Amino acid sequence: MASNPQLRQRLSQRQLSMIALGGVIGAGLFVGSGVVIKNTGPAAFLTYALCGVLIVLVMRMLGEMAAANPSTGSFADYAAKALGGWAGFSVAWLYWYFWVIVVGFEAVAGGKVLNYWFHAPLWLLSLCLMVLMTATNLFSVSSFGEFEFWFAGIKVATIVIFLVVGTVYVAGLVPGHHGGLANLGSHGGFFPHGVGAVFAAIVVVIFSMVGAEIVTVAAAESRDPELAVQKATRSVVARIGIFFVGSVFLLVVLLPWDSVELGASPYVAALKHMGLGGADQVMNAVVLTAVLSCLNSGLYTASRMLFVLAERGEAPTRLVRLSGRGVPHIAILCSSAV
Repeated sequence: MASNPQLRQRLSQRQLSMIALGGVIGAGLFVGSGVVIKNTGPAAFLTYALCGVLIVLVMRMLGEMAAANPSTGSFADYAAKALGGWAGFSVAWLYWYFWVIVVGFEAVAGGKVLNYWFHAPLWLLSLCLMVLMTATNLFSVSSFGEFEFWFAGIKVATIVIFLVVGTVYVAGLVPGHHGGLANLGSHGGFFPHGVGAVFAAIVVVIFSMVGAEIVTVAAAESRDPELAVQKATRSVVARIGIFFVGSVFLLVVLLPWDSVELGASPYVAALKHMGLGGADQVMNAVVLTAVLSCLNSGLYTASRMLFVLAERGEAPTRLVRLSGRGVPHIAILCSSAV
């Protein structure tokens, strides 16, 4: 083993840009947005707009720090430099712990989605997903980046199609349908639960956006960290507004906020309302993609944070070892096992 093992810089600009975008668009948008709409009403898209502003500010700040000092430890290293070793130690371990919990949760969620097609024990399906994503991360960092690129691409394509179809429908361009914005003011008005509900739902929405910061961790393994992270963070700014705010706005326009279907699976309900058959099959596949994306990136992030902790002497030194392909294989296996 080399005295100072270095992670290989194999991530391309296109992969890093999609990692940034895919980190923001998770299963929480496709499923959890229904809960937000139920608790907020038609004004739910304002909650997403407020959270989008917060995420954009955080991303711009992290982007500037990552461009000035690319580091796999990302904000954990920045916290250590600004506030002291105790801050970096606490942030890094808490962040690692958060992601290993999320990885387990996403594996179970993915197993439940697979149960829609395959009638097999949940633990077996979840285990298969864990093995698949662990193998992907063990192979090379470029394989992680390529998987994440296509996962994010599927999610983005789905939202773009939904935005186009939904806009055409609401504009009344579909024969036999008048469209309109009547649902924004009906069923109790624009704020059926009061203005406070818009702010109360921020906690739920912010959780669904966690993952945007992964790009600053991955930037250290890109070929041109400074330029790559600047482009990736800038690309997220406009797309958050379009994808999150735009799609949720269409949801509350297409369906009454208190409809039963909206609470279960909002995008499936909206697509069925527009007369698109087989929407449940398509959206289940997209949700599975979102889950696998989160599982893939979560395992990557947890392993890199564990690697940084070991490199700083704040975790067992064996975790700093790299495989022949330049990945921290022991850190990946430990994070996966936990």
